[in-house]
Amino acid sequence: MELIGSNTSPFVRRTRLLLAGLPYTYTQLDIYAEGRSTLATQTPIMKIPVLIDNEQPIYDSRVIARYLQQIHGIGEPLSWEEENRMTIIDAVLDSLVMLLLSQRSGLDTSTEVMIYRLQRERIKSSLATLEHEVLEGNFRLWRYPAICLYTLIDWADFRELINLRDYPILKGFRDEHAKREEVIATDPRWG
Repeated sequence: MELIGSNTSPFVRRTRLLLAGLPYTYTQLDIYAEGRSTLATQTPIMKIPVLIDNEQPIYDSRVIARYLQQIHGIGEPLSWEEENRMTIIDAVLDSLVMLLLSQRSGLDTSTEVMIYRLQRERIKSSLATLEHEVLEGNFRLWRYPAICLYTLIDWADFRELINLRDYPILKGFRDEHAKREEVIATDPRWG
């Protein structure tokens, strides 16, 4: 298996954490520079991660996770409640990525323009819900949903897109898992 991605992508990191301890090749690309042409040869959607398994490309981190579970027995199937939690996590990530790319494009995301206002609203509401879910114990097992929550929180902090003081429960969850060997090995600050 080959995983194609970027060290700073939370979607790639969650897949790397899921694959921790298993044999695979990791190809790191700068998808906004010289790696863009390589990425174009692997996926028409131009997004990472991409998993290549016996010449079969698999796109999108959640689809990759499902594929790994069904084909290789890695991880466990998600319940409908876990699928809903994953949708919340991915919605926050999508909104944060949109804000980050807009900022990098020189746009002012603090304005009340509808698209940015809606992203900030989604982020705030979703993070409050995720805090409640952590409090309820719904992420206590280090499984794919917890991995994804961890990568969301750590990436948003790394990119300075949220202030973890506003989310002490999420910060505590992040801090609880920060010393895991595979988490340290995939930290975007050092890779």
